[in-house]
Amino acid sequence: MANVKIIEQKAQQVTEVADKLKENSCSIVADYRGLNVKQVTELRKQLREAGVEFQVLKNTLIRRATATAELSDLNEYLTGPTAIAFSKDDIITPAKILTEFAKKNDQLSVKAGVVEGKVVDFNQIKALAELPSREGLLSMLLSVLQAPVRNFALAVKAVSEKQEGGAQA
Repeated sequence: MANVKIIEQKAQQVTEVADKLKENSCSIVADYRGLNVKQVTELRKQLREAGVEFQVLKNTLIRRATATAELSDLNEYLTGPTAIAFSKDDIITPAKILTEFAKKNDQLSVKAGVVEGKVVDFNQIKALAELPSREGLLSMLLSVLQAPVRNFALAVKAVSEKQEGGAQA
């Protein structure tokens, strides 16, 4: 007979994972089979530095969590050893880190994920990874917003220089 304490711990784990799947903006499922300890440590380090939590979980636990979180479409990707990267705020960074790491290490394969509450496949994760980082997007937005002001300033400068040139003649 199963120990009541163990059952309670597993139920708590299922609840925690379900909450992370629902609340985080991005969760990416990957197969890490074949990575050695050094490679996994390096991957964890890169993710941790970016503020991304990386957990190795049993598929049965994840399936129960997806049922609780109403994300059962993710179950088809839960085969083999599974790890999930959870990111609260940033959608692009975990996708970028995992896909770049997978390019360098053939053993890691990104399977799918949950982005803003929707299950997405590898192709959509890859598309996210190709986007500029959040800071890059913000700098692009800032340059777009600054362009009219900069153009106006250049026009005013040109008009004043023309008037100065006309006044001297």
